[in-house]
Amino acid sequence: MTPHDPLDLQRCEDCGAWWALRPYACAHCGGANLAWQRSGGVGQVLARTEIHRAPDAFWRAHVPYVLVLVRLQEGAVLMGHADAGIAIGQQVQGRAITIDGRALLGFEACRPP
Repeated sequence: MTPHDPLDLQRCEDCGAWWALRPYACAHCGGANLAWQRSGGVGQVLARTEIHRAPDAFWRAHVPYVLVLVRLQEGAVLMGHADAGIAIGQQVQGRAITIDGRALLGFEACRPP
């Protein structure tokens, strides 16, 4: 499987650790038996920032926008876009989003059970 969704991550088949980056070996156990798997996408917001000064013309058209760091239940940490109301410590669900034709990772608040 090759990654097609922003929630496709590598998982160590030896110890079960999940990795957001594409390592050559597992940093937890040293194993090289890594496979692509889709994470559940649920996690907790570790940090958030609201961008008002964008790096280029494309993003200047979308300011202000919110970026968050989220620790997924699987353990990997991902960065993605979020709604303005998302807060540090909040439970969120990741999903693929599109902004002007660009496929990105977005997070939205988990709905109460």
